[in-house]
Amino acid sequence: MSAELQEAVREKYPLGFTDAMMRVDKPNGDFFYAVPFDTDEVAYLVKIDVKIDNGATEEDDKDYYDDEIKGADELQGAGDDDGDSVEQSDDDVDI
Repeated sequence: MSAELQEAVREKYPLGFTDAMMRVDKPNGDFFYAVPFDTDEVAYLVKIDVKIDNGATEEDDKDYYDDEIKGADELQGAGDDDGDSVEQSDDDVDI
């Protein structure tokens, strides 16, 4: 792409083109992202290189989805004034 066209694309998308990007699926199952750019003579579909972060490790997921919440046992019993605690499972629903 010529320097003039690159500058014209920058002018059309001064804040970036994330909102204008579209995914283009290829017949072989691959895909790429592109943005539309029109001139008076030609309509372009400008391919954009997008880096996708697949580097999340199992350890990162463990930290994010950790079911062990510190202090949860104390908070669960904090609202009981009479001390009689009825244990409910996740399947119990109060209607």
